[in-house]
Formats: sequence, structure tokens, C-alpha cells
Amino acid sequence: MRKLLAGLGVALFIGACAGGAVPGLMMAAPALPTATSPQIVAAVTDPRRPEADTIRDALRHPAEILAFSGVQPGWRVADIGPGGGYYSRLFAVAAGDAGRVYAVDRPGTAERPRPMAAVAPAYTNITHLTAGYQGWTIDEPLDAIFISQIYHDFFLPQLNIDVPALNRQMFAALKPGGVLVIIDHAAVDGSPVGVTESLHRIDRGQVIRELTAAGFVLQEETDVLRNPADNRTERVFESDIRGHTDQFALRLVKPAN
Repeated sequence: MRKLLAGLGVALFIGACAGGAVPGLMMAAPALPTATSPQIVAAVTDPRRPEADTIRDALRHPAEILAFSGVQPGWRVADIGPGGGYYSRLFAVAAGDAGRVYAVDRPGTAERPRPMAAVAPAYTNITHLTAGYQGWTIDEPLDAIFISQIYHDFFLPQLNIDVPALNRQMFAALKPGGVLVIIDHAAVDGSPVGVTESLHRIDRGQVIRELTAAGFVLQEETDVLRNPADNRTERVFESDIRGHTDQFALRLVKPAN
């Protein structure tokens, strides 16, 4: 990616030297953040984060994952499958008061409310949506969609999700140049989709095929959550592997043109 950007800069310079106009040259896109960018440091050190979240940081590497997502102040982010709000809290602070986080959740009940129902009120820029993982609507284009450890569940028969349709819905919800970040438990390469039900894992290659079919382009990967000690054949809930699974993290983009 850095080589691509460098090449683009050279091409623009040559064009300028040849006398051609370079529209928008002074309007370069913001640089990708790093783990030490102010909005990311503020998110990770937010005192509202519960201990149940912070003790997981050593395994989840939140600063590196936020930087990988590219989150900037003012971003609109959909966190699909927010669970207890681990990433929704982080994105809410990183996006800042000018940004917004949509926690896209399943419906709860009076007896069993969704955990996000208690989290959202503490952050004025979080909107908790409970229409389900598919069929949600957001009335503004998104800068990013984030899905952690739950994309594999979309293939479970009991959820009755049309995955290709959901992928197209996510593509449409993003602004041109918007990103989709997927983190999930890795299955053995080439595994059939059935392992999503038995092991709660998914083949990385299948995820890429599904999303590129919807129009996304794979932009980058990070190995920060990989664990070569995981043989990828155990259920992710087994005591010896729980919390230590081999996970892939992909950033895909909706092309700007």
C-alpha cells in the first residue's frame, strides 16, 4: 500500500513538471493513524472502560486494531454485533463528539436485554440499533463498518441471514472509499462453511471471496491477532484455546470510482 501511494506521488509530480494541472494536490487524504495517534490513545485510556474490557486488551491489541481501521475524528462507524460494547466504546471516543457509532445489534427482550442497552447511554455519540444484523438502516453514509468475531455466525442456519444480500447492503451503506474491517477466528484453509456451526470459525479465503463478490477490494491485512500455536481445529470456546485463537484481520475498501 505504501509503495502504491509513493508511486502515485511520483506520477503526480511528473504530471506537474510536464505542465499539467494536478487538481486536488493540496487536498491529500489524512494519513492513516498509528497506535499512538491522539484519538486512539484517548480511546484506549478512556476511564469509562470497564475492567472486563481492559483486561482483554493484551489479547485484543485495541490500539493496533483501531489504527488498522484508519478511524479518524468525525467518522461514522457501524459496529455490527457489538456484544458488550468493547469496540463500540473505543470507536465512540476515537471518532469523537463530531463522529457517530451505530451499534448494530439483535433485538433483546425485557427479561434478557442486550448488553449494549446499558452501554450506549454513557456515550452520547452511540446509537444502539436492534433490528438485527441484516435489514438495518442508517440515514447517512458510513466511513467504516467493523465486524469482530461474528461474521462466521452470519452463516448459521438459525439466524436465517442472506449473506450475499447482507454483503451488498454493507457495500451500499459505505461512502466511496469507506472501509470494512473483518476480524474472525481462522479455520483451516479451504474448510467448508459447515465449520462455522461446529467450530465457530471460518476460512479466511471464503470471507474474501464473499466480500469481493459484493464489490469490495481487499486493501490490507494485519497479523497482530494471529496465533500459529492454534491448530484451528478446536471449537473457539474450548478452555485451552478460548481467547487465544488464531484470528485474521482484513481491511477491505469500497472503491472510490
